[in-house]
Amino acid sequence: MNQIYVALNGVKTWVSGCKVGLALAMEAERWKKKLQASAEVMDPGIDGILVTVGLCIIALLLCVVMKDSLTTFIQTIVSSMQTKATGILTGPTS
Repeated sequence: MNQIYVALNGVKTWVSGCKVGLALAMEAERWKKKLQASAEVMDPGIDGILVTVGLCIIALLLCVVMKDSLTTFIQTIVSSMQTKATGILTGPTS
C-alpha cells in the first residue's frame, strides 16, 4: 500500500510539473509573439523629420539672403534655355 502512495505521489508531482512546464511554455510562446509583433512595427524616428525641417530652413534663408542674385541666376538660366530652344526649333542654318 505504501508503494502505491509513493507511486501516486510521483505521478502527482509529474502531473503538476507538466502543468507548470506547459504554463511556462505557453507564457514563453506568448512573449515570443509579443516580441515579434513589436519588432515588426516600423518606427519612423525623428531623424528624418529633423533633417527635412533643417533643409527647409536653409532653403528659406538662402531665398531671403540671396534674393537678388537668385533672381539674376534664374533669369540667366531662362534666357539661355530660350536661346537654345529657339535654335533647336529653327533647325540648322546652312
